[in-house]
Amino acid sequence: MKKPIAITSIASFSALGKTTAEVWNEYLNPKSLIVEKQIGNSTALVAPLSEALAKEVQALRDSDVKYKSLDNSVLYAIFASRAAIKNAGWYDAKFGVNIGSSRGATQLFEKHHQEFLATGKTPTLASPTTTLGNISTWVAHDLKSNGPELSHSITCSTALHALLNGIAWLQADMADKFLVGGSEAPLTPFTIAQMQALKIYSKSNEAFPCRALDLDKTKNSMVLGEGAAMACLEIGKQKNALGYVTGFGYATDDLQHSISITDEAECFQKSMKMALQNVSLDEVDVIVMHAPGTIKGDKTEYKAIQKVFGKNLPMLTTNKWKVGHTFGASGMLNLEMALLMMQHQQFIGVPFVTEQNPRKAIRNVLINAVGFGGNAVSILLSKL
Repeated sequence: MKKPIAITSIASFSALGKTTAEVWNEYLNPKSLIVEKQIGNSTALVAPLSEALAKEVQALRDSDVKYKSLDNSVLYAIFASRAAIKNAGWYDAKFGVNIGSSRGATQLFEKHHQEFLATGKTPTLASPTTTLGNISTWVAHDLKSNGPELSHSITCSTALHALLNGIAWLQADMADKFLVGGSEAPLTPFTIAQMQALKIYSKSNEAFPCRALDLDKTKNSMVLGEGAAMACLEIGKQKNALGYVTGFGYATDDLQHSISITDEAECFQKSMKMALQNVSLDEVDVIVMHAPGTIKGDKTEYKAIQKVFGKNLPMLTTNKWKVGHTFGASGMLNLEMALLMMQHQQFIGVPFVTEQNPRKAIRNVLINAVGFGGNAVSILLSKL
């Protein structure tokens, strides 16, 4: 990298809470946030917002007539973005915004489609409120930003692709600051039905319905969560930096079918090697894995890590056993977890997985994310 990229703020809005203190306290609690909840006409295992946060979402919706027609994915993004900007002290409004989502306005789209099937008509705002460009535009409006606005969907690696975009703009001197992240509100009947149709969704009633990183599991155990997470990026050394992006990588597997990933996750091997080209492998202390809780997804990523690191593996972890898979927001929630472990110098493992190769300090953390089609991203975070 030409210059390290400073992360001067991180904020999220999910089942973990809405402040970094709440999020850290939840990570210290070895209990899953996954519950059974009524979704449409049936129940499903999900990691939803708390009732208190859900009330805050409704209050935000009611606070402005223009916000009444917005999808939850946009409102979650506004909450997380407001907190990130405040924590970074960005008061001049001269920053870019790149927030993505895997599914976008799922709740609104399903609602409007049902209305169309019943009446043959759609509301006036059905189109503008269900586009993927909707999130960054409304966040920029809410924050009164004067910079560029970008939105995209690259399935489950969306948030880390937003981070890549922010790095590119900053390294090209096209912006001084960039707000990046992802937001997802996928706890809807149609979205969950899609995951169940793929036969990857958990049906377990055990204490840990999602067995992410359990390499011995015999059943798929993915569970959906909801939320948003944002990071504030600035170029070069900064006094208020929480950590620095010192390496990045990306790669795509050759598609065998629309949700395929190769047996040894070649995309992850390539993205990790690219991210780690300027650091010794034994300096990597932790890997926050994508590990969605599926049999193949977890095993292939683990094999890729073995291929890259050999026998001397870093400590491995994931957060999906606790907060579920938040699709487009998941990569940034992983990054938040990494920063918190670096800040507190405490490893947060998976309760049902034996900790590997404990390290005395946490100075370099690798974060992985991958989406349907094997579009992988790896980000190296460091304490400088």
